[in-house]
Amino acid sequence: MKNYFAHETAVIDKNCSIGEGTKIWHFSHVMSNCVIGKQCNIGQNVVVSPQVTLGKNVKVQNNVSIYTGVICEDDVFLGPSMVFTNVMNPRSAIKRQDEYKQTVVKKGASIGANATIVCGNDIGEYAFVGAGAVVTKEVLPFALVVGNPSKQIGWVSEYGHRLNFDENGFATCKESKQKYQLKNNTVKKI
Repeated sequence: MKNYFAHETAVIDKNCSIGEGTKIWHFSHVMSNCVIGKQCNIGQNVVVSPQVTLGKNVKVQNNVSIYTGVICEDDVFLGPSMVFTNVMNPRSAIKRQDEYKQTVVKKGASIGANATIVCGNDIGEYAFVGAGAVVTKEVLPFALVVGNPSKQIGWVSEYGHRLNFDENGFATCKESKQKYQLKNNTVKKI
């Protein structure tokens, strides 16, 4: 007995582990040997390639491609039509499955609509990748990155709000009242 919902048009291949309360919507394809955690939402027309891992409470919006080599930790948000890659120099006539690079999206990170994550570039905890950004290098935890190629323009809290650090390297999230410290280009919650 399955303990998740899959729309009648969704295709779920064999040997997938899908967590309780997860929802998989119209025309999505979850390929073999995937692990999808509890309470995930897989939007319409999503492809989850073989051996992808999604933690619990991952939200995948419509038209997203998640290719082999991607690991998303808990509470990750993947915006509409964003895409991952998994080969650095793809060619149609050359098989490169043995060259897939791993990309890890850490806990609580958000990736905006139409963003592209070039393989091998991890996204740090609670980082925020702006809509349309093209990520070509690692994104630090709590970093806010935008543009093509993406560049860091600030820092965000766990709630996704901009952090404004004082001269001593301290900031407070206006919504949550959580406190953060910036030291040596690293943010941590205190």
